[in-house]
Amino acid sequence: MSGYPTYQPQSPVMQWLERRLPIASLVYSSFIAYPTPRNLNYWWTFGAILTFMLAVQIGTGVVLAMHYTPHIDFAFNSVESIMRDVNYGWLLRYIHANGASFFFVAVYIHIARGMYYGSYKEPREVLWILGVILFLLMVATGFMGYVLPWGQMSFWAATVITNLFSALPGVGGAIVTWLWGGFAVGNPTLNRFYSLHYLLPFVIAGVVVLHVWALHVVGQNNPTGVEPKSEKDSVAFTPYATLKDTFFIGVFCIVFAYFIFYVPNYLGHSDNYIPANPGQTPTHIVPEWYYLPFYAILRAIPNKLLGVTALATSIIVLAFMPWLDTSAVRSANYRPLYRQFLLIFFASVIGLGYLGSQEPVGGYVIAARFLTAYYFVFFFVILPLLGLFERTKPLPNSICESVLREGIDASASSPGARG
Repeated sequence: MSGYPTYQPQSPVMQWLERRLPIASLVYSSFIAYPTPRNLNYWWTFGAILTFMLAVQIGTGVVLAMHYTPHIDFAFNSVESIMRDVNYGWLLRYIHANGASFFFVAVYIHIARGMYYGSYKEPREVLWILGVILFLLMVATGFMGYVLPWGQMSFWAATVITNLFSALPGVGGAIVTWLWGGFAVGNPTLNRFYSLHYLLPFVIAGVVVLHVWALHVVGQNNPTGVEPKSEKDSVAFTPYATLKDTFFIGVFCIVFAYFIFYVPNYLGHSDNYIPANPGQTPTHIVPEWYYLPFYAILRAIPNKLLGVTALATSIIVLAFMPWLDTSAVRSANYRPLYRQFLLIFFASVIGLGYLGSQEPVGGYVIAARFLTAYYFVFFFVILPLLGLFERTKPLPNSICESVLREGIDASASSPGARG
């Protein structure tokens, strides 16, 4: 928006720096004067929460790496030493371990918000695809981090998940051998995973920069899905969005702190406090909770190759949502049928998460197959057809009009207005 002020340095030092490296003006235009839709709600704060959690994970991870020993004979004991002997090591590890879970909580809410409000639609396709790439990098990073404590669940989860690549025709065996660094999960495997787990968060940070760059090019979506048409439709990022983000990060941190200090192992698995034993298989091998929906999809299909294909497709299909959804309307607030099918989809993902934590027997398998079928039907059948047959609600002419309409509706429904 042309009406927003530009950065004008006052001190001679900043004027000198601005002529040579205009970083202050970049920060000012990107995070202070940057125009944001005036109707953004708290669902839009999870981007800032994810940035905050990434910084937390990198910071705690770097310190933990200073004390961790990536060797199968010493890894488990080095983690115990961090917990017992390093000053505040227990706090750093609990922040890092629970931080992974809360990172995924925030990213799942962020994805759900994007699906509900149509943030993947034109002109934000590249922005959405970069988000899917970030999610895939998070999945890989989280899995490799889960292996590092070298407990029972770490070892056997690594064995099961890496073995999935053996389903690939022709090259599967070679890929598994390369991942293992030999013919079984061992010390080369742990070293590979440690190196990649340390490296990938910095790759994620780089893709986040691209993600933010793409966001500033196309602008933010909003609950109406209507693009800003005038300066009245937007407000400056600071203080409006900044204060909202800061407040909700504080709320998020309160919940995060509760898990760290009161139930630090609630989201983990007790078997990971037992040293890895290749000769003793756990009764029930499960990954971390944030992988359970995809794990349920994998186990719901009896054929190994088809199961692995379905697992990969269940994530990659997200990148194609801009083209699978044929409706011209973005927000589910104006798409009643889409909203119903989408809420059922969210419920099915939660159901798959529960089924992924159960043993694959009897009714659990049948239910998982039913929910897996709906998962893919939603993307490949429902989304394309809804754009052809759905009758949408009329859109507001502008963001400002929708904000004023909501204000009038709220005042009309208040007790004082009825009295």
